[in-house]
Amino acid sequence: MSNDWIAFIAFVALFVLMLLRVPVGMAMGLVGVTGYSVIVGPGPALKLVGQTSLRTVTDYTFGVIPMFMLMGAFVSVSGLSKEMFKAADAFLGHLRGGLGIATVVACGGFAAICGSSVATAATFSTVAYPEMRRFGYPQSFSTGVIAAGGTLGAMLPPSTVLAVYAILTQQDIGKLFMAGVLPGLLAMAMYVLTIALIVRIRPRFLPAGTSRTWRERAEAMKLVWAPLVLFVFVIGGLYGGFFTPTEAGGVGASGAFILGVLRKKLNRANTREALLQATRTAAAVFTVLIGALLFGYFLTITQTPQKLTEFLTGLGVGRYGVLALIMLMYLVLGCLMDAMAMIILTVPIIFPVVTALGFDPIWFGVIIVMTVELGLIHPPVGMNVFVIKSVVKDVSFTTVFKGVLPFVATDIVRLVILIAFPIIALWLPQRMG
Repeated sequence: MSNDWIAFIAFVALFVLMLLRVPVGMAMGLVGVTGYSVIVGPGPALKLVGQTSLRTVTDYTFGVIPMFMLMGAFVSVSGLSKEMFKAADAFLGHLRGGLGIATVVACGGFAAICGSSVATAATFSTVAYPEMRRFGYPQSFSTGVIAAGGTLGAMLPPSTVLAVYAILTQQDIGKLFMAGVLPGLLAMAMYVLTIALIVRIRPRFLPAGTSRTWRERAEAMKLVWAPLVLFVFVIGGLYGGFFTPTEAGGVGASGAFILGVLRKKLNRANTREALLQATRTAAAVFTVLIGALLFGYFLTITQTPQKLTEFLTGLGVGRYGVLALIMLMYLVLGCLMDAMAMIILTVPIIFPVVTALGFDPIWFGVIIVMTVELGLIHPPVGMNVFVIKSVVKDVSFTTVFKGVLPFVATDIVRLVILIAFPIIALWLPQRMG
């Protein structure tokens, strides 16, 4: 049997296993090792399992993932999401549609420390949704803005998805984190403009909240200034070259723990909860990473990436035509799996195509993460929408999708802007110390 047929059967087997609800990492590892053993032999395949697993869990560079996850877990159990929403509400809640703008700003702030889209969407479903409904905001808008705000978690540093992309493609993690800053801020600004446009077109659709005094605003800011300083310190140290990404993660996790203790937000019970939460999530990510690396070795010996590169570059549609096909594939996959699984499954295959076409790998990482996140909120199936539906029981999928559609349109415009002007993503990485 030829290597092409073995690769084809392997892909079919992989998707069958995923449809049977086998975890992505386990499915990729099983298919990769089996395919490798068919071509090379069972002895080398079993040796590869041990070497890959040990190297992955002991690699210093990979330590960035559990460290930033621990930072996010400490912040999450400290109740910072509520405090961020209160602070944003104090400054913006009096505007028509202001609670929606406050939700976007608070989602961005929380995502910049948490690093997870799904966690951001789930958290603000319990924090922001009840407040918006209390002030008379429509269900569709309330859930739609939370679903869109949640996607900021994958773009703003420290992003776990960008870190995994960097590891898989052997790019600088710090530069990828910096590349996500301006596109992430652009996303927040465009979401705010979308809300302003909705208010302009339908003035009575969204209500205005109560105005706050400057004293109340100052009190609200006292709740969030310390974590914001921590974030600026960690990312500033990374940008200035004072920390490696792994050291930045360690500083961030330690700082989040110390702040939680000093502000009396962390006790023995929720510290244990944060440690368990970070450990479980990191273990899941490492399982998927090991599976992806094993599958990647199998793809290498079958030369699948090289053959795909030859096929796509030979289509005659130009490099931006190939990029459009890749992005369309990610939009479809966004209906079927989460962001991490999509990146880990496809990047080893797609990345050689991208480099052969001459695209900047740092810029491409930002573009792909944005496309993947768009897949998490667009109809007919969006992972963030499912998360919100699981938290907000009395809302239908149709209602959430109706509310999220203006933000989907905004994301498509943002993608076009970033493709047309790559400097938006590359300006900060080019100036790193």
